[in-house]
Amino acid sequence: MPTTDSALKQQAHALIDHLPDTATWDDVVYEMAVRRSIERGLADADAGHLTDVKAVRREFGLPE
Repeated sequence: MPTTDSALKQQAHALIDHLPDTATWDDVVYEMAVRRSIERGLADADAGHLTDVKAVRREFGLPE
């Protein structure tokens, strides 16, 4: 589900507000990148872009 500009700004503010006062720009960028990665993964899952765990384990030669 797309995020509106207003909601995105609110989420960014909330993310930054939860960082410690000693946070650096690197911390901000890292937290936002993690958030984006999680949201993309959830969107992929919602769209049905999934791989069965057993298939992945077989591909890597791991026991099922």
